[in-house]
Amino acid sequence: MITEKQKKYLPLKRGIDVILSGAAIVVLSPILGLLALVIKLDSPGPVLFKQKRIGKDKKLFEIYKFRTMRIDAPRDMPTHMLKDPDQFITKTGKFLRKTSLDELPQIFNIFTGKMSVIGPRPALWNQDDLIAERDKYFANDITPGLTGWAQINGRDELEIEVKAKLDGEYYSNFSLVFDIKCFFSTIVSVLKHDGVVEGSTGTRKSDSEVNKHG
Repeated sequence: MITEKQKKYLPLKRGIDVILSGAAIVVLSPILGLLALVIKLDSPGPVLFKQKRIGKDKKLFEIYKFRTMRIDAPRDMPTHMLKDPDQFITKTGKFLRKTSLDELPQIFNIFTGKMSVIGPRPALWNQDDLIAERDKYFANDITPGLTGWAQINGRDELEIEVKAKLDGEYYSNFSLVFDIKCFFSTIVSVLKHDGVVEGSTGTRKSDSEVNKHG
């Protein structure tokens, strides 16, 4: 269960989310516009990919990403479950996924309170195994994040059981100091492309973004 100290931190956590996401929307608007244009020119279809995800207390919400796949790609299916994911990923999409820039539109999810900067990555609505495993650690009881403890400890390489346990560790230990640690560790991981295994998961007893699709 969340401690009293963590309960007192939650309003501050939300305030930080609003400030960071709001500032990001303003500062990154030229980049967002440029990426949107490139996506549109690269392949037919919408700029954004919208998908149902599991939010706090297992309430559904619609997550936003830059579209990285063709419009005929199967929806609501983790990339690693596709027979040949490369045939669906666009040229621009490969770059966006490798750099994690496809996640940028989630700053709007954060600004509206559906997500936090730091927290467990939101599971797909139909990832029953991951959702059930997270229930064991109360990880579904907290607002999901753009990045989190599992993301800096494996990302695509994590198995579901390990991912859920790491999400549980975040739930039990989240604090301002821990969130700062996750934030800066994420920057390092993204720059090094740690744990990104396109179209695969569970290669080293660890899983985190098996739901990186779209």
